[in-house]
Amino acid sequence: MDAKGLVKMAIEKLGWAGEREIQRFLDEYGEELAKDELKRALSALVAAGEVEQKGELYRLARKSGGREAFDRLFGE
Repeated sequence: MDAKGLVKMAIEKLGWAGEREIQRFLDEYGEELAKDELKRALSALVAAGEVEQKGELYRLARKSGGREAFDRLFGE
């Protein structure tokens, strides 16, 4: 699994988590990432819209497909 996949898995398990908690989870899981590699993975996931950032905390982005489909169907 690549760095983004590992970080996404950690966030999925932890919910809202900061870099330190994500790093600790990955260390306990047996995968080590350098701090700069973790930051690059988090930045890429946020830019792709897969992860939300609020301050220093991260979580998986909420799925909005249902709302978008409703809006397209009824023209809003």
